[in-house]
Amino acid sequence: MDIVSTSPTSFSLLYGTHHSWLLGLLRRRLSNRWDAADLAHDTFIRVLKRPPVEAGEVRERSYLATIARGLCIDHWRRRQLEQAWLQSLAARPEAVQPSPEQRAIIVETLYEVDAMLARLPQKVREAFLLAQLHAMPYKQIGIQLGVCERMVKKYLAQALLHCAVLDGMLVE
Repeated sequence: MDIVSTSPTSFSLLYGTHHSWLLGLLRRRLSNRWDAADLAHDTFIRVLKRPPVEAGEVRERSYLATIARGLCIDHWRRRQLEQAWLQSLAARPEAVQPSPEQRAIIVETLYEVDAMLARLPQKVREAFLLAQLHAMPYKQIGIQLGVCERMVKKYLAQALLHCAVLDGMLVE
């Protein structure tokens, strides 16, 4: 089967051949049929956008499993962020609780910030978090990371540039 083209026939054949298998794989991983169905759908959407180069049932399943694995990781990471946010909300008085719409926006924003931070090199990410969340001075960050103050400034500049590029403020 030639999957290189995304003709309706080849995609339909791919979907028909592997959808049940992928859904079963995701059900076992997620222990939730609704999440599994959502991620199976998202997997095939990704395939439409970027079809596999090589055909063959084993390669097709491998390709689908790789995409699905990445989507599962994103799903779990998102759930962890959501749980952390809900735990912090539980500690607040009911009078200052955000509306369900505000909660959804906040969780989505947290997810985007987490994804942005995940793309940074480890020391850059650590320097950024220590400066922004813990308000640590550059000297103390340098001591904790084992680098000079000048390097901390470089890390923070790199992180801020990364944020600006992702936010669309700058064009790379």
